Amino acid sequence: MKAPKLFIVIPCYNEQEALPITAKRLTALTDDMIERRLIDPASRIVLVDDGSRDETWRVIEGLRAEDGRFEGVKLAHNAGHMNALWAGMTLCADRCDCCVTIDADLQDDVNAMYGFLEAFAAGADVVYGVRSSRKTDTAFKRNTAQLFYRLMGRLGVEMVYNHADYRLLSRRALEALLSFGEVNMFLRGMVPMLGFKSAKVYFERGERVAGESKYPLKKMIAFAMEGVTSLSNKPIRYVLLLGALCALLGVVMAVYVIVSLVRGHTVAGWASIMMSIWLLGGLQLMALGLIGEYVGKIYLETKRRPKFILEEHLWEGTGDGKP
Repeated sequence: MKAPKLFIVIPCYNEQEALPITAKRLTALTDDMIERRLIDPASRIVLVDDGSRDETWRVIEGLRAEDGRFEGVKLAHNAGHMNALWAGMTLCADRCDCCVTIDADLQDDVNAMYGFLEAFAAGADVVYGVRSSRKTDTAFKRNTAQLFYRLMGRLGVEMVYNHADYRLLSRRALEALLSFGEVNMFLRGMVPMLGFKSAKVYFERGERVAGESKYPLKKMIAFAMEGVTSLSNKPIRYVLLLGALCALLGVVMAVYVIVSLVRGHTVAGWASIMMSIWLLGGLQLMALGLIGEYVGKIYLETKRRPKFILEEHLWEGTGDGKP
């Protein structure tokens, strides 16, 4: 069987410190894979600069000049992690047999790619890199992550537990994924929708090779909201049920008010009425905010804006420079 042409797509945002270390490890990895005839010598490593504000693009240019297996893609502005992945996958879809996506910090074990390729050779179109444990996480991050996966499951979203964006996609799986037209993307929930044969490879997650995390708590919360509202409409149904419950409580409160009036205890009921007003007001605002999230997504979808704008590229076959 002919060795597949593998493209490794890596989104980069302010990763000037990590990239030289990342490049060295991936170079050693691909050298070994080529020597073992696991991948084609024409395999490539695609570095997507997601509008970095440091010297990330200069580092990518240097890597490209030193080693032709590195390819560079520079986005005109910061499009976000999902869109940077999408850009890299789009630009290699017609040139690869399979594609692996991994973050630039290499917290995900690169040696798991050996297992990816083995599963791919056995017929899997999608191979998920799954963390075998979360012992390197803080207690807060571990518990909130587990809560998120359970919540998504309850909302009917098909996801692979403890899987992030470290995965292998065959060419046909990649082409199928790229046919999805939505602007609001949550790849962890979109990839399982493909339905192709899949496999899992477990690994231990390590520390960043260099630099600082690009996902503080604020971004993690936004990411979770994106996942919930992009893939499930059950929260709106829950709001409807909550509204029905509040209406029922309103009837109970009405009976209480009438009884209080008859007995002349209206002053005593003031606290209960005020609490009800605040409770209902808060629930209404929450419901409006949730509905607003969905309306906002509809607004963005109808605009049909591009997921990314390419400023420069560095790869063979098209010439290096501006597109």
